[in-house]
Amino acid sequence: MKGKCLCGSIEVETQEQTNLGLCHCSMCRRWTGGPMFAVHCGTDVKFTGDTPFRYASSDWAERGFCGKCGSHLFYHLLPSDEYMLPAGLFQENDFALVSEIFIDEKPNFYEFKNDTNKLTGQQVFEQYAPKD
Repeated sequence: MKGKCLCGSIEVETQEQTNLGLCHCSMCRRWTGGPMFAVHCGTDVKFTGDTPFRYASSDWAERGFCGKCGSHLFYHLLPSDEYMLPAGLFQENDFALVSEIFIDEKPNFYEFKNDTNKLTGQQVFEQYAPKD
């Protein structure tokens, strides 16, 4: 699966994915202007062209973007080295919306009709937090 930023300075390549999830957390909404339409790509992600700019948005994650056009490129979980990439990078792909996370932070002014698996922020942290 191949995609690129708005100006084409950074290209991304990863394994083919079919599922898409939404993140309604306040940081993703501030970053994207709405929920983040995220494709979970795991650790097998390759960026070519310019080097993405990285912003440490928390102790456990960073967000990446193109330094020329500002396109959002990734949400990167540092402990597991996993990448979630915006679906908009992949214009040729047809994804299925299957999940929504941080549903408890979703504002009331939008609603999706898709039947998805929904998790609150607490449920996300309980499910994905590292086990001692």
